[in-house]
Amino acid sequence: MTERNDTTNQQSTINNRQSGSGFAGLRKDHGNMSAGRAIGECYLLDLPVLEYNAALDLQRQLVAARIDGTLDRDVVLILEHPAVFTLGRRGGLDNLKVSEAFLRMKGISLVQIERGGDITYHGPGQLVVYPIVDLRAARFRVVKFVEYLEQMMIRTLSEWGIDGKRNPANRGVWVGPSKIGSLGIAVRRSVSFHGFALNVNTSLEPFQWVNPCGLAGVPVTSMEWELGETVAMTDVREAIGTVFQDICGMRPVPIGMDDIGNRLGIEDRAPGSWCQVSGVKNYG
Repeated sequence: MTERNDTTNQQSTINNRQSGSGFAGLRKDHGNMSAGRAIGECYLLDLPVLEYNAALDLQRQLVAARIDGTLDRDVVLILEHPAVFTLGRRGGLDNLKVSEAFLRMKGISLVQIERGGDITYHGPGQLVVYPIVDLRAARFRVVKFVEYLEQMMIRTLSEWGIDGKRNPANRGVWVGPSKIGSLGIAVRRSVSFHGFALNVNTSLEPFQWVNPCGLAGVPVTSMEWELGETVAMTDVREAIGTVFQDICGMRPVPIGMDDIGNRLGIEDRAPGSWCQVSGVKNYG
């Protein structure tokens, strides 16, 4: 990564940690959007790098289980993807600035999905969060829930001294003129899936091959770029879990893949599926 001389954000981060805020600071009520809501529980599935289609299959199964009542509470997936471009309901191939042959040469997939939005990139070093939430049961309007997701990214960035903002013209989170977090959700019978992606230590080169989210000429940044140093992904994962509770009023309870598989009634866990993911944290 190109070295930077800007130390403002780094010093802010140092001051934040020295003052004893750290993750404990996240538990304080500073802009808690769920103030007054009862704290419920949801499952937290903390995954490693997972192929996009495997993660999509998992989401769809969780949505179906949440709709039919097989799953008794909402689930938050936290993971990373290998390099992939996804196309939302608005398409986005016209915003791809390289050929599909070029992507195949790079070993990068192109996947059409049902979320909102245009073309976007996922890859290692980018933290992806998929909340499977029964919006009707949680009494969340769709627009308000999208705002909650943006606020989660903003709150997380603030713990590293990064000033993330909304853009009234475009969904997502921005640092100055640069986009650092994108989001797009789908809703099926009141249950949300897909979610948001926050650039932590992501390579920014693939973003040059598209108009990100259909926005021509928009620069993309990352936490690593803004701070001038690599950020511990484990710390960002922990922060996301905490701000989810603060903002949505649900306490994430860690759950393992075996338990999820059992709850979904999956007995034949074929090799290559999400059921066979290695390196997953199992609890219990």
